[in-house]
Amino acid sequence: MTNQADRSLRFAVNMFSTGTGAEWRAKCRRAEELGYDVILVADHLGMPAPFPFLVAAAEVTERPRLGTYVLNAGFWNPALLAREVATTDQLTGGRLELGLGAGYVRAEHESAGLPFGSPRERVDHLARTVTEVGRLLADPAHVPAAAQPRVPVVIGGSGDRLLRTAARHATTMAFTGGGTGPDGAPRLLGPAALEERVAAYRRFEAERPAELAPAELNFLVQIVTVDGDPLAKKGELIGDVSHLTDEELLSHPALLSGSAANIAARLHAHRARYGFGYFTILEPYMEEFAPVLEHLRA
Repeated sequence: MTNQADRSLRFAVNMFSTGTGAEWRAKCRRAEELGYDVILVADHLGMPAPFPFLVAAAEVTERPRLGTYVLNAGFWNPALLAREVATTDQLTGGRLELGLGAGYVRAEHESAGLPFGSPRERVDHLARTVTEVGRLLADPAHVPAAAQPRVPVVIGGSGDRLLRTAARHATTMAFTGGGTGPDGAPRLLGPAALEERVAAYRRFEAERPAELAPAELNFLVQIVTVDGDPLAKKGELIGDVSHLTDEELLSHPALLSGSAANIAARLHAHRARYGFGYFTILEPYMEEFAPVLEHLRA
């Protein structure tokens, strides 16, 4: 396997513990030193506002792209969001990637005095938001103007209507592996079910505008264990995993375990099976994953 092939994989770190301004800038510099391609921030109440922190990250880094993973579309008016996106893209030197999701935490919407709505209503709002923001940013008369001719759009989720929206608009489709059980409670999709969700997205790509290149596929890695007990942290996986065997968990892209070389090989296996060429690592595992990056890019 060549170094060029290894470098074709992209890796992001999703930050959510920002600390002070100095601590935040130091973490962003460290992410760049370790070789991450993208620095991401979430969009939840109780966390800092995403766009100012991306601007601060741009001030102390040169190479990584900077993105939201993902904005709760229900928090945003499209015209105001377009202004934020264009301004942030200018201030980051054209490094912004705009991540959007339909939102899933009712309490956050209620706390903000915003309607939560049904799943259909949330996805409809997401579709309107991405369409309107794209229209505004493409207008030569829009002020401010984005630095990039087209700001890349990442859409995260797993339901059919959201997958269809992503197939029509997204530069990157982000999968979390999340699903719901028969009782409606969150559960981790098994490898076969995750493969089916990717296949469903591929079917919706038949509706993709001809001028758009095929979307990149992203996956959110929840746990990284290099040279440790691979199942020691399975209880920290998001959602119920009782329906999955240990073998299924060990082969799941949400849980990366083994030596750095084994994990690197597993990432390529996940790309071959699912098409994932872009992986997001959660901040607590930023350093843990570093030997894998080093192995891939030696």
